[in-house]
Amino acid sequence: MSTGDLPIVALVDDDDDLRTAIAQLLDLAGYRVMEFPGARAALAAIDAAFGGVVLTDVRMPQMGGIEFFHELHRRDVDLPVILMTGHGDVPMAVDALKSGAWDFLTKPFDPEAMLAAVGRAIAHRSLVFDNRRLRTLVENNDASPLVGRSPAIDQVRGMIEPLANADIDILLEGETGTGKELVARLIHRAGKRARHPFLSVSCAALPDALLDDDLFAETGRIAAAGGGTLFLDDVDQASPAFHARLTRLVEERTIGGRDMMPIDLRLTATAGEQAIERMPPALFYRLSAVRLRLPPLRERLEDVPLLFAHLLDISASRMRRSVPDLTYPIQQRLASHDWPGNVRELAHYADRVVIGVDGAMDDDGSVDTLPARVDMFERQAIIDAIVHAKGEIGLAIQRLGVPRKTFYYKVQRLNIDVAALRRELAAARSRRAS
Repeated sequence: MSTGDLPIVALVDDDDDLRTAIAQLLDLAGYRVMEFPGARAALAAIDAAFGGVVLTDVRMPQMGGIEFFHELHRRDVDLPVILMTGHGDVPMAVDALKSGAWDFLTKPFDPEAMLAAVGRAIAHRSLVFDNRRLRTLVENNDASPLVGRSPAIDQVRGMIEPLANADIDILLEGETGTGKELVARLIHRAGKRARHPFLSVSCAALPDALLDDDLFAETGRIAAAGGGTLFLDDVDQASPAFHARLTRLVEERTIGGRDMMPIDLRLTATAGEQAIERMPPALFYRLSAVRLRLPPLRERLEDVPLLFAHLLDISASRMRRSVPDLTYPIQQRLASHDWPGNVRELAHYADRVVIGVDGAMDDDGSVDTLPARVDMFERQAIIDAIVHAKGEIGLAIQRLGVPRKTFYYKVQRLNIDVAALRRELAAARSRRAS
């Protein structure tokens, strides 16, 4: 990893010896350190585009750490600022926490505690920037609902316009949930048939008894779609009788019984990747003048974060809720899951995140894996210990019976916001006292 790729810590302290010692610790821990002897020098280098975190002393000449924090907070409310305080400055630091400071360390502090606080702050800053980047990508994405920037989805998107006015039938192949009907509708809307109906027929669910009177009759549903597009979903799963009637429609472009009536239609069908084995060859080859395969999500995993952000916006708007930010567990699931249900599964997950049950169940309703349940148990146990210890971390560690280093490692991995817990506990004490 190059120096430019390392997470950044802006270290602000007027004590040269202490600043050098802390900088060495941070450097050994894998951080890129920007050292400043005072707040004013740091302000000249830090703005809303600063991708790191700030570790600052409270007592400094010209501009103190609290004033420095408030100025940074005005520039970027999401910038984590960790305060280093003496015992006499703790009340000021607690007030700063209530105003949005990330955390504070009381001198002399344990180096591991400092590194753990910085690590949590860096992880938070990374999430903030990921959320900002995804929001920007969603806002700047072109008008196509086919969201993504992978070569696979670019190829599909590039086929929409050429196919829109090419009067030939199309076979869309791909797994369930890959967006085959969406692509069919986009092709329909982009061409000359857009002013005519788009008729969707679920081939696997239509009883043979309804073929003559409901679908293929002169006054049936297909007739009402004249001039438009007939979308045949799961055509490979249709019955033999349906296949026979459909073959005649594809060959002759006629409907009806004894007196056949010509009809102008474009046929767009969807099928699984083994469709040729499930359909009469005459029907398969006539429907597949153009075959377009839609890639599953596992073949374009680089599109998952952007697509998920897009689906979150849609879900939040539909449910009239605010769009939630990505958290570390959500990022982990997006990165580690292979999404066998494809876009549909991802959309369902977005719905769960919006309503606040993102980690409780998998898409089939089953409980999360054993490691996930262990993580949930450990996370709750740590939170309970901090609450019972009234925010005293040393006492919480003693209650849990784990080494301090293990505690801070788990706090960071399980995305536990200790500073937020302390603020909540302090606020609760204040309410009780008043």
